[in-house]
Amino acid sequence: MSNEKLEQLRSDLDAVNLQILELINRRAEMVQEIGKIKLKQGINRFDPERERQMLNLIIENNKGPFEDGTIQHLFKQIFKASLELQKDDNSKALLVSRKKKQEDTVVTLGTAQVGGGDPVLVAGPCSVESYEQVRQVGEALKANGVTLLRGGAFKPRTSPYDFQGLGEEGLKILRQVADEFGLKVVSEIVTPADIEMATRYVDVIQIGARNMQNFELLKAAGRVKTPVLLKRGLSATIEEFIYAAEYIVSGGNDQVMLCERGIRTYEKATRNTLDISAVPILKQETHLPVFVDVTHSTGRRDILLPTAKAALAVGADGVMIEVHPDPDVALSDAKQQINIPQFNEFVSKLRESGLYKQSVPTL
Repeated sequence: MSNEKLEQLRSDLDAVNLQILELINRRAEMVQEIGKIKLKQGINRFDPERERQMLNLIIENNKGPFEDGTIQHLFKQIFKASLELQKDDNSKALLVSRKKKQEDTVVTLGTAQVGGGDPVLVAGPCSVESYEQVRQVGEALKANGVTLLRGGAFKPRTSPYDFQGLGEEGLKILRQVADEFGLKVVSEIVTPADIEMATRYVDVIQIGARNMQNFELLKAAGRVKTPVLLKRGLSATIEEFIYAAEYIVSGGNDQVMLCERGIRTYEKATRNTLDISAVPILKQETHLPVFVDVTHSTGRRDILLPTAKAALAVGADGVMIEVHPDPDVALSDAKQQINIPQFNEFVSKLRESGLYKQSVPTL
């Protein structure tokens, strides 16, 4: 008789388990619907006040035998799982998400296929200072088989008294040198009103770290078809970085490249802290190409090569580095730029490592 009762209780328990499963899944479907509404309204997924209200209601109606603490723990786990479910749904909805598009985005810049498998280099001066300065760098890039020329014409500086760049005249210089050597221009734009003007000169619009969450600038970049290189903000999380890219892609421009340039931490040995783990995470979470700016992340000439190797070793699609004919007299970032002989050596050693395979052009 006792065995029969045991089996009956086990059967009843199985039935209750299935009822609980059905109810949990029903709850999950409701949570997903709530998540979709919150996403449309721009409301944060986690609402601590609402969670507290639900827990209070549950505890008030707990008749035992479980203690209140046990019930609270069980339901907090359900709430946590529900929040993760909303997060997964949101990530599936993002246009930049790997879940939305499995294949890698490849951005074609002349002969360079960014994200196409073979890493590329972007190099040039921090600031455009003169035609002759940029021409010397452009000639060095051409000699080393590097086809992407960077240079700052608009310079958002920490101090209002520092050199702010040559503006449109700087873009004209970059375009002139690039056309002379068959290069593509990468340059930062800082205001939405300058986007249309910039497309006449640049092949890639760079949005710098300080403007990563300049949402009007992101929207403006999304309205043009010129490729965009988006840098991670100084203190931005990876999630915030991905959402910034989503602003551009959702505006209609799917030619977006990401750039890890170091984040601000308590460490003083380097200018910033290079978050090397961000590269594989971004490659895993998004389908966008990923660069690493070894100059701004370290601020140290002596470790540019090993950090560049590390970036390529973990899967970066490219490396950005600053080059100046005479860094000691540069109008910005003098201490971290390398000169042309150092750049030649940098490219040579990176090529010797086997991580960078762009060949030297035949003259």
